[in-house]
Amino acid sequence: MTSLIPTARGVVAGSGEVRLTARSRLSAGTGTEGVGRWLRGVLWQATGLPLPEAREPDDMQGDGTEGDGIALRIAPGLGPEEYRLVSDGTGVLVEGGGAAGVFWGAQTLRQLLGPDAYRKAPLDPGRTWAVPHLTVEDAPRFRWRGLMLDVSRHFMPKDGVLRYLDLMAAHKLNVFHFHLTDDQGWRVEIKRYPRLTETGSWRARTKFGHRASPLWEEKPHGGFYTQDDIREIVAYAAERHITVVPEIDVPGHSQAAISAYPELGNTDVIDTTSLSVWDSWGISANVLAPTDNTLRFYEGVFEELLELFPSEFIHVGGDECLKDQWRQSPTAQARIKELGLADEDALQSWFIGHFDKWLTARGRRLIGWDEILEGGLADGAAVSSWRGYEGGIAAARSGHDVVMCPEQHVYLDHRQDAGADEPVPIGYVRTLEDVYRFEPVPPQLTSAEAGHVLGTQANLWTEVMEDHARVDYQAFPRLAAFAEVAWSALPAPAERDFAGFEERMAVHYRRLDALGVGYRPPAGPLPWQRRPGVLGRPIEGAPPNR
Repeated sequence: MTSLIPTARGVVAGSGEVRLTARSRLSAGTGTEGVGRWLRGVLWQATGLPLPEAREPDDMQGDGTEGDGIALRIAPGLGPEEYRLVSDGTGVLVEGGGAAGVFWGAQTLRQLLGPDAYRKAPLDPGRTWAVPHLTVEDAPRFRWRGLMLDVSRHFMPKDGVLRYLDLMAAHKLNVFHFHLTDDQGWRVEIKRYPRLTETGSWRARTKFGHRASPLWEEKPHGGFYTQDDIREIVAYAAERHITVVPEIDVPGHSQAAISAYPELGNTDVIDTTSLSVWDSWGISANVLAPTDNTLRFYEGVFEELLELFPSEFIHVGGDECLKDQWRQSPTAQARIKELGLADEDALQSWFIGHFDKWLTARGRRLIGWDEILEGGLADGAAVSSWRGYEGGIAAARSGHDVVMCPEQHVYLDHRQDAGADEPVPIGYVRTLEDVYRFEPVPPQLTSAEAGHVLGTQANLWTEVMEDHARVDYQAFPRLAAFAEVAWSALPAPAERDFAGFEERMAVHYRRLDALGVGYRPPAGPLPWQRRPGVLGRPIEGAPPNR
């Protein structure tokens, strides 16, 4: 048993093994040079083996008696992310239909070498490294296998983001949804609007724990990524065949931006100059004004963003936009009348539609949370379906692409157990098994409609995750279960072999240990992972802390 996670489509075991030694070589064929550099780098760190480049495939062998090298090749007959790994008497061959497929095959090779292959330095420089003889054939179920990380509520420094890209790659996830702006902080440098980071990236204090908690962290919190930081993150992700999809949230979740540029808010309703970056959780009533000035401002933001992010999709949020200020605003009401709109929901649809057309004209595609369905879905827009399956079903039936990320199943900020020891027990109880039995494609969809399901995504909202240890605890091991759901062609949820998955996880926990991941142990939180009960008692059916 290979204990691969995510599990592979087909594994045929052989007898024997390929041993890697100081004489072993690595051959990276045309188009796989980047994968070769990555694989040589991580294996050098863990094993101390240099794996010099083999000029010819036959030069892989180190001692002339038994194949002990690694070859990476493009195989045109395979799909772009499909791979085939063959370990036999001639060495290890990893083939993929494209560089991405070869990379995912290289990730499988790393798993086959054992948990210590994930370390940053050799534990035993004299040990033998071996790959069992076998053939693995594999391909992903979905093209969008995503993780969303919210860095607005709690900022994650650049090195932490790069670490999570590595963790994604190790689990064959390929879309990093980067939630960069919200009421509690603006995290990306926009050169033409410097106050977005000068003012909008810092808040005076922070609610500690659930929004019902009486505790505060009485010190400034913030940070942002320079444009060079963003370029580095995008390049680092690309080397790991991960696409970075940025999110700039409009027209709600925008108090940080309004605190920096008060004219963006509904100045005819409130004194926006008195607003600061929000220090608590929930949904702020302070939303963007539906004015031409606001549209031009965000066009400027997106112009700089498109220079930084080459992704096909740009996420514009669109969720949880409270419309009370628009109902009270003469300016907003005049715009509704001017445009002949039915109501404030239609005004939001107009706002999102503007940026749909703006992005489409520049060769990009808009994606937003399922609230963008309210008032009419913008032409060409895709939907992140978070409030259950309903929004995704409606979008797919109307011919729009969908990413399934229902909060009831894949919001990893939700607690993992109903026990009293669970830290900050917000939202629904979603166990490792619950995530493993999640099915992204609703059975109500026809095959044609299901073709609009691009894939699925797990979401990490960070209100109660103040550092990387808390993010690790909430993400793992559930992200490993999610990765298998996103990658592998599993049976129907009730028929999935969760016991077998747990057996493979026994090995995978050792990989996570080697990677330094502070996951939730199967037996429950460790003493240092627990929190005092004052941070929030379990609330049955409580909504996410957004």
